[in-house]
Amino acid sequence: MKHQTAPLAIPAARLKDPVLFLALGFGSGLSPKAPGTLGTLAALPVYYLLSDLPLGVYLLTVAVLAVGGVWLCGQAAQRLGVHDHPGIVWDEIVGLLLTMAGSEASVASVLAGFALFRLFDILKPWPIGWCDRHVEGGLGIMLDDLLAGAAAALVLHLSASAVFSP
Repeated sequence: MKHQTAPLAIPAARLKDPVLFLALGFGSGLSPKAPGTLGTLAALPVYYLLSDLPLGVYLLTVAVLAVGGVWLCGQAAQRLGVHDHPGIVWDEIVGLLLTMAGSEASVASVLAGFALFRLFDILKPWPIGWCDRHVEGGLGIMLDDLLAGAAAALVLHLSASAVFSP
């Protein structure tokens, strides 16, 4: 499978394939500009649907989506013929869900979580960038976004603690 460097257009008709429909973030990954950001936006309704779950159930759901995402993203990459095609945004969806774990569903928290996740996902500080460059397949597609989500969650929770502590 080739490593992709420039965005490749995906016909909307490919969304009829359920694997690609999910991997392409319900169609948000078809955007020619900023598909990762749009994929992260596509995560917001999913987050709001899950946000009232007890934390343990929420985390279990995110874990299932992440493990399933390894297979899903690997299959999508094979079907598209490109490793980590920019249109594959399931990893952004799960990354934002991880970012928001244990946070309140307020507008301020969601905006902060969104911004932090995108920051870590775009800048890819170590070890995020290392994983992005060295881990292949569906695991590689998912892992850097899970690490970005974990880093964003840590900063989000630390900043919330600092703001609300006496």
